[in-house]
Amino acid sequence: MAKRTKQPSVEFHFYRFLLKFHTEKRKDIYASYPAITRKFLRFNDPTNASAYLRKPQFEALEIYVFLKEYFGNVQLSDIFMEWFERSGKFEGRAVGGFNRSGQGQIFDVLEQDQETDKETARVIFQQMAAYKQAYPNYIFALTMGLGKTVLMATCIFYEFLLANKFPQDEKYCHNALVFAPDKTVLTALREIETFDKSRVVPAEHINWLDAHLKFHFLDESGDALNVLDGTAYNVIITNTQKIILKRQNKAKQAADLLFADAKKTYNIKELNKDFEDLYDFDNLDSEAELVTNQRFEKLRRLRNLGIYVDEAHHVFGTKLAQDFDPTQQTSLRATINALAKLLSDRGEKVVACYNFTGTPYVGSRLLPEVVYSYGLKEAIDNKYLKQVKLDAYENVRHQTKAFLKSAISGFWEQFGQERYEGMLPKMAIFCTTVDELKGDIRPSVESILAELNIPTSKVLENTEKSTNDEIREFNLLDTPASEKQFILLVNKGKEGWNCRSLFSVAMHREPKSKVFVLQATMRCLRAIGEVQETAKVYLSKECETILRNELDQNFKLTLEDLTTAGDDDSDRIEVHVVPPPIKVKLQRVQKRFELRTKQVERPRISLREAPTEQYRISVTQRSLTNLDKKIGPELDMTDIKEKRTFSELSLVAEIARYLNLSPVRVAQLLRNSEEGITAILESVNEFNELLYEWVIPHLFNELYELKSFEYKEPLEIELVKPPKDGFYRIKARLDRVANYQASYYEAYKHKSFHLSDYCFDSLPEFEFFKELLRDSRVNKVWFTGMLTHGQSDFCIPYIDPESHSLRTYYPDFLVQLTDGSYVMFEVKADYQIDDAIVQAKKKWANEMADASAMKYEMIPATQAKYGWSIGEGNSTVFNANQRLNSTL
Repeated sequence: MAKRTKQPSVEFHFYRFLLKFHTEKRKDIYASYPAITRKFLRFNDPTNASAYLRKPQFEALEIYVFLKEYFGNVQLSDIFMEWFERSGKFEGRAVGGFNRSGQGQIFDVLEQDQETDKETARVIFQQMAAYKQAYPNYIFALTMGLGKTVLMATCIFYEFLLANKFPQDEKYCHNALVFAPDKTVLTALREIETFDKSRVVPAEHINWLDAHLKFHFLDESGDALNVLDGTAYNVIITNTQKIILKRQNKAKQAADLLFADAKKTYNIKELNKDFEDLYDFDNLDSEAELVTNQRFEKLRRLRNLGIYVDEAHHVFGTKLAQDFDPTQQTSLRATINALAKLLSDRGEKVVACYNFTGTPYVGSRLLPEVVYSYGLKEAIDNKYLKQVKLDAYENVRHQTKAFLKSAISGFWEQFGQERYEGMLPKMAIFCTTVDELKGDIRPSVESILAELNIPTSKVLENTEKSTNDEIREFNLLDTPASEKQFILLVNKGKEGWNCRSLFSVAMHREPKSKVFVLQATMRCLRAIGEVQETAKVYLSKECETILRNELDQNFKLTLEDLTTAGDDDSDRIEVHVVPPPIKVKLQRVQKRFELRTKQVERPRISLREAPTEQYRISVTQRSLTNLDKKIGPELDMTDIKEKRTFSELSLVAEIARYLNLSPVRVAQLLRNSEEGITAILESVNEFNELLYEWVIPHLFNELYELKSFEYKEPLEIELVKPPKDGFYRIKARLDRVANYQASYYEAYKHKSFHLSDYCFDSLPEFEFFKELLRDSRVNKVWFTGMLTHGQSDFCIPYIDPESHSLRTYYPDFLVQLTDGSYVMFEVKADYQIDDAIVQAKKKWANEMADASAMKYEMIPATQAKYGWSIGEGNSTVFNANQRLNSTL
């Protein structure tokens, strides 16, 4: 028999090119979305200071919406081919090819080896197609600690809002099934239900969600699924064992029928005789199997089901690859496929399966259906996780106390009882068995704590045999009330344990599961506080070797990559408020708009005055030798336009939707108008633009009178709010920090420093600050641009011109001149000054300044070192010879 030829494999990170395309075409892509989608995304955009989602979560949400709205939930392999062929949605994208390893490259079109590219593309397409299911299947790979549960909840809320807005559109989920791998993660997924929706959903939709969302949390093996057939907006959260398909597929043999427990089957039938046709009792042997079938049968009676799989238990194993391999189907994948088939038979569907995992790699293999990835090193580099440092000990397998003494002493010296967000730092010590914990680890830990004069009451055990009191204490670990700091664990605290105050991990004996070392190590990386902290890991040399291998297989990282991630030239600065607190008097301008209803029965639309010429398409012929001269008459080609033909009913419905009026009232107004509904309908069908740009605005003005009122009141604000911990932690480069105790600033203390340290983002800001200190016109100068996350009330609200959302802006400096007047300064890179958002900030800052008898100045970074002078028209005039820059 001939051997099967091994198919070539290409590792191609298509998700990177999806994100690149989305970033480049973001404006056009957003324009194609429904208004509710644009508003939802703008609400969650991290550039909005009040947004809750972090950048990786928001980017994943954007890709989630991108696949749904822009591509219509199609298979990823089809999207890839469109991308490669530069067709469909990707028409006109930048020319690209592949290098020999399959990575995308941008080439000049004449340099592309098109035959090689086509062959590589064919292999990539086949790899994707091999994983294809009957429904779209997408993988979102965000490393631990980036908030996959919140992201999942946000996606579900989005689905339901759009399903309500467009109930006939089949690309939206009307129901959601959320799978957790085990009970630990199942408990963590309860956050979907308890999460504050107002953090990710615009306020106007909260009441609707609260009224319509129905949560079903299956956390006990005997829980039945109580959802009404055909209902919508159900969120079913369960682990895989509750729904998984366990039905016997082969027919029972004669012996099976002979020895089957007839009485048990009879009891099941008797208790559920009204549902006998629903549950197919002939094939049931137990109440447990009946309940499993009941849940499964209930699911197949829900329309437009979206499936969300939390892959936490698959993150580091080979099971994830098996789960998506059609030839190696697990019970979970078989269950999802069976559900999709049964829903399809009933005319319903699985909209898509969305998988959330921690890495795009499994066993050094890139999964083809990844659509977004944010890696471990990237998360640490960008301060979404703690940094990590590791100590590895050789020959400590039988030296438990020596290992623990070094680890506990190091932890106590580095962290001790300093509180972070009010919580004590914790250390997790992992044990292989309960016997080891009781007989070796705990006695050693208590002995070491006694030597260090640390109360042994700070020790907490958590195993499968933990008491209710111990479980309660374990659940309270991440709260200020907890006094526990040394947590002894056996097979606990790996997945779904979200303890941000965990700062250290210790493990010196090799566990049975290799991946356990990686899982345990990553538990202490969750970020806490406003400044990136550093976690400490203590391992034996054997465990360190395992960690190296697991990092390579699951993240393509070396141990050195992990321990150096996040390193930069920044130092942690503890910034204290210098008394007395500085208060500034401003004018708060409140604008109120009042809509008054007019009494009108015969509105005037004034159609004859409408500028219809601007909607016509005309064609003229000209000669290239004389472009000013027309050849022949001008032709009206307006008929070639794509137009919607309205009927009276659809016209009334469209106007009623915009004006939020009763369709009956709208129909009456149109019929009674001076033009009449027939003339309006004819004009709108000729020029669709008239409806939105003329008819609806004029009808609005006929029905309502808009009056605006402005009210000013004096307001006194503090430049800095008192920090909860007594100080703010800021990371900054020491060469860009001005400390009020430094000798250089001794002569200027009376002019500045409402904070102990000013941490500048850039040298131009630093140089400008020193110029202001030396300027004789300046009485006081305060750097206000470093506290930009709600730590100061000195901020300016403005409207983002791109997202049309309310944002908050913090100017860099507030200066009081010797004449008592105030000036706000912003130092901005030259190339950014003409940016639309920067100009919007300037516009609103000028409005606030004018209302408060202040001035606002924007300083180009290249001019900051030369100082400033006030010119006419509220603009800054620079003189390069005015002052030479001084250095410290």
